[in-house]
Amino acid sequence: MPHAPYIEEFLEFLSIPSVSASPEHKLDIERAAQWLKARMERAGIQDAEVIPTAGHPVVYGLAAAAESGAPTVLIYGHYDTQPEDPLDEWVTEPFKPEVRDGKVFARGAADNKGGVLPAIVAIEKALARGGLPVNVKFLFEGEEEIGSPNLKPLLAAKKDLFKCDLVVSVDGGMYSREVPSLTTGSRGLCGIQIDVYGPKQDLHSGSAGGAVNNPLIALAQLIATMKDGEGKVLVEGFYDDVAALTQSEREAFAKTPFDEREYMERAGVKELFGEPGFSVTERLWARPTLDVVGIWGGFQGEGVKTIIPARASCKITCRLVPHQEPDKVVALLKEHVERHAPRGVRVSVTAFPGNSRPYVIPFDHPVMPVMSKVLKDLYGKEPVIVRMGGTLPIARAFLDILGTYLVFFATSSPDENVHGPNEFYRLEEFDRLVEGLPVLLKELSGVLGR
Repeated sequence: MPHAPYIEEFLEFLSIPSVSASPEHKLDIERAAQWLKARMERAGIQDAEVIPTAGHPVVYGLAAAAESGAPTVLIYGHYDTQPEDPLDEWVTEPFKPEVRDGKVFARGAADNKGGVLPAIVAIEKALARGGLPVNVKFLFEGEEEIGSPNLKPLLAAKKDLFKCDLVVSVDGGMYSREVPSLTTGSRGLCGIQIDVYGPKQDLHSGSAGGAVNNPLIALAQLIATMKDGEGKVLVEGFYDDVAALTQSEREAFAKTPFDEREYMERAGVKELFGEPGFSVTERLWARPTLDVVGIWGGFQGEGVKTIIPARASCKITCRLVPHQEPDKVVALLKEHVERHAPRGVRVSVTAFPGNSRPYVIPFDHPVMPVMSKVLKDLYGKEPVIVRMGGTLPIARAFLDILGTYLVFFATSSPDENVHGPNEFYRLEEFDRLVEGLPVLLKELSGVLGR
């Protein structure tokens, strides 16, 4: 099998628990960065180095084109992973990778070590065959899963080092295992924490119930003011800057072979829910959202503890679309909370760092027909036009700081349990990326730098 020589090193890479959100894994992050540097050097990639940041390091490298004057493509990916919990739902341990039925099961397998290593292998093979049609730079970061807080300052400080004609992201994925997709953008992201304070300590609910406002109930009432029963966000001004979908975009999204029943089965729900007036794909890719992603307060143990809790909290994140600005949306959320704060409690709002602006590449950009042709040849089918419902935190930063657009060229499939238990990556997708990336670079050499 074509991937056989690389399975063992893929498993070795996956066994490093490079969890960026956990301080206890800081040394593992460093170990993963050094592993990548060594692997890039073995591949013949020049100037491989680990660049420190205020947080986790970036791994950089350069593979020069066979001829001078060639355009430059920067390959972006990330080697950090999400936390592994809930551990009891994994069939095998998340950082003890296992191959079953042509799939590698491990945390980070699809997101994004299964993009990073094949990209290195692809360039290694191209160099061995006689050289590259473009200069290839590598930027593999260790903070994507926590919002890339230190990559933007690094890009700004080292513009010349990362200067390129196009960024190719090996983070992302295809519409399905069989159907390729031309991804034209990703949603932005911002988030806040709301803390509701009541009495100075937990109170007996018999002595205080009916006289002291309950922070948990106050928080629930506050959250309920943010969305209506149909899923529309009620935060004042939330939709003011949202770019309307064009007719061509709506028609392109409508052509995707989206199966609502299959989607519901995969999600484990009996009914879909969301903002009226838009299709499911439009709501997933091109409409903003507001979601409570965590809520806590009061007694959490077995049985009942009859108290009025002293505090209740929640975390809220918003996915953003063109032309929403994260800082403005956070300000709107704060204003809404202040305006609707219930009586008898004190409410505070804290914004999370690492907010990201939404990103879209124009339909008429000259690389888009190239991407479409390569994907069709690789999959044997015309690609569908999609946007990424999730967020690639750094996508817009490449455009804002380097003036360079980003395209997505990643082969993972949406069923691979990314961020969840039993994440996996198909070895056939590893091969497909190794095969397809050199072809893409050759085709891009004809349109970049003109």
